[in-house]
Amino acid sequence: MIADLKDKAVLITGASTGIGASAARAFARQGSHVAIHYNASREAALEVAGEVKAAGVKAVVVGGDVTVEADVKRIVAETLAAFGRIDVLINNAGGMLGRVRIEDYTVEHVNRVLALNCTQVAVFMREVIPGMRRQRSGNVINVTSIAARHGGGGGAILYAGAKGFVSTVTHGWAKEVVGDGIRVNAVSPGVIATPFHDRYSTAEQIKAMQATIPMNRIGSADECAGTFLYLASDALSGYVTGQVIEVNGGQLMP
Repeated sequence: MIADLKDKAVLITGASTGIGASAARAFARQGSHVAIHYNASREAALEVAGEVKAAGVKAVVVGGDVTVEADVKRIVAETLAAFGRIDVLINNAGGMLGRVRIEDYTVEHVNRVLALNCTQVAVFMREVIPGMRRQRSGNVINVTSIAARHGGGGGAILYAGAKGFVSTVTHGWAKEVVGDGIRVNAVSPGVIATPFHDRYSTAEQIKAMQATIPMNRIGSADECAGTFLYLASDALSGYVTGQVIEVNGGQLMP
């Protein structure tokens, strides 16, 4: 067990499935209390909450559309009402919203991609950081993507660009809040078997991506969880801030 994660209050956005759900279970095993955010997948979120509670810690399920400012405020408020504080914020919610060619871009689509992957992350920071400043401690872990490094492809370029925003602001935010005892880092998953790829990638696309991975396999959501624990623990990573940690089976070695 990672001793300094015991009794920490963790808010994870997009935690009903995939990487967010795996992170929620991993923090629970370390004795952390977890707020599990969901948008549409309430039943899945309740299932994750049951697993978290089975580990002997507190869990709260908070629903809402992260692209709606009022919902973000409420998600944070409900987490604070349940736990009294937020020690770790994991900005995991996001999505591609379909593979779209340049010729088919609409302003509405571009704005939706940016709202889901960029704007809401900034709003969560605005709502959570003041409390972390007051307590003089906290860890923020943003979720970016390998696509932010190579630019995406196959209709995923807007998503890649949005994740590039996440990687860049991680560096900037880390510098802004370091004097308040807050660290800001990011996890950058490669090709991970999650509902994301079930929704947006064909079997042929997955096969082509796997061929570029030195480990010659697709990663699992559980294989991302340890990186979140490492970055959330001051004992393990107290001198690490402003970093983007790649979890990709060797597909990209920056």
